[in-house]
Amino acid sequence: MKRNATAVWNGSLKEGAGKLTTQSTTLKDTQYSFKSRFEEGVGTNPEELIAAAHSGCFTMQLSAYITEASFEIESIETKCDIDLVDGTIITSHLTVNAKVNGITDDVFQQLVTKAEKNCPISKLLNAAISTTATLA
Repeated sequence: MKRNATAVWNGSLKEGAGKLTTQSTTLKDTQYSFKSRFEEGVGTNPEELIAAAHSGCFTMQLSAYITEASFEIESIETKCDIDLVDGTIITSHLTVNAKVNGITDDVFQQLVTKAEKNCPISKLLNAAISTTATLA
């Protein structure tokens, strides 16, 4: 499976603006800018999108492990906080609130740890990065 998204940027860093579009078009020409990233502005930003990806991926992975362990899930809510310091993402913290019938806290915590280590976005945050660039 391969997925993609496209970013288009026009102008300088501080005065310019960009648009993001995902393959599914869930995001279509979604605004992002210096202000939406570092100040208060309309649109999204890369760190917010990473937080959404990590919380969504982790939650799906956790639900798979809970289901595999034969427990019934009422709900799982995961918030992800991304910390960007001096141009580097230094942490991704997941806060999970779940309602799962019949599970003990010990088993739940074990499954949370397993999901944290094994969801694809957790793995990505330690991944090798490659680039292909063409100057037009």
